[in-house]
Amino acid sequence: MTAYFPAARLRRAAFVGALCAGLAVVGTGCGADPDEGTNGVGKLSAEQIEGKAKEAATGAESVHLSGTLVSGGKSFTLDMRLKSDGGSGEVKSQDDTFQLLRVGEQLYLKASAAFWGQSEAAGKLGDKYVKVPEGDPSYKQFRGFTDMDVLLDGLLGLDGKLAKGDYTKVGPTRAVQVTADEGKGGKLSVSLEGTPYPLLMERAGGAGRVVLAEWGKAFPLAPPAQDQTVDYGSQLPTTKEQQDQDGGPKPSATPKASGGQGASPKR
Repeated sequence: MTAYFPAARLRRAAFVGALCAGLAVVGTGCGADPDEGTNGVGKLSAEQIEGKAKEAATGAESVHLSGTLVSGGKSFTLDMRLKSDGGSGEVKSQDDTFQLLRVGEQLYLKASAAFWGQSEAAGKLGDKYVKVPEGDPSYKQFRGFTDMDVLLDGLLGLDGKLAKGDYTKVGPTRAVQVTADEGKGGKLSVSLEGTPYPLLMERAGGAGRVVLAEWGKAFPLAPPAQDQTVDYGSQLPTTKEQQDQDGGPKPSATPKASGGQGASPKR
């Protein structure tokens, strides 16, 4: 009988070795180091990981945000590329789809004809970028979607006691989670590869889930072509939302152009 013990031990050793090799893939057990080959932030405390992620985001020149946000009781789907001097992309609400473009402080908005309500201009604006004057109420509302600092400040906020969560992946990139209030206060996934950028934000209370990607990747940003642009001067035509709030259709703003009162909108 004793002659078979070495063979049995070898079989058991082979089995354990195969098991450990499998476990090492997910970075657990059998002496595997889950931080091997990473940037090391997984070894830090939850508070330090969050700090590193915010520091990396603040220092980045650009980012691509995509996902959903809930704000003011409304749900928005966004796909925006942003940098310090502007941004471009698409924002969808339940009722409308908006193409947004900001170059410096000049904001352009493209929306469906329905968005412009029953104004005389509505049928002419469905396929055009409209210059949004800074004094118009729509400017502040839409500019926030094109402002990298504003969006990141609003997104990267965890509410409650922080804890280090699981190692995971966001796309092909390894990441470590930071949770707040056992996940009820939000979850932030931070890259374990290269710069510790935030890669995924799951907001508290189901208020949205946004992927943050292409950190530092350059993209072109320029005003739309002149023949695709309409300028109504200091006041936009009345929108459907404004009509609804005011209790019904109202006369649209009189277009102003360099030619004087009542002139056609500038293009």
